[in-house]
Amino acid sequence: MSDAIDHKMVSTLFEAPIGFEIVQHFGVVRGITVRSRNIIAAFGGALKSLVGGTIETYRTLCEDARMEAYNIMVYQAFQHGANCILAVRYDTTEIGEGMTEVFCYGTAVLVAAKK
Repeated sequence: MSDAIDHKMVSTLFEAPIGFEIVQHFGVVRGITVRSRNIIAAFGGALKSLVGGTIETYRTLCEDARMEAYNIMVYQAFQHGANCILAVRYDTTEIGEGMTEVFCYGTAVLVAAKK
């Protein structure tokens, strides 16, 4: 899904990439996903926290959720006709016991090479 816009054109910057100019704004685009831990991951994470180190199960869960939210955002921008997303940010909210919302958002724009 995220192949709709070149990943090099998705940025945390507030201005168009070097050599490009904004020709049209489409507004805010967003991707939202909600994930929950499973009982096995929670148990494994609890055991790992006793000895320290990276808790791979949780790291993977977080990365997958961020990527899903990112892909939804990029696809939404593409549907609006954008070829660039600026000011990209992530936010998370714990919405229930073991459930987390991951929210990725930015400003969809159409950019063209400067003349």
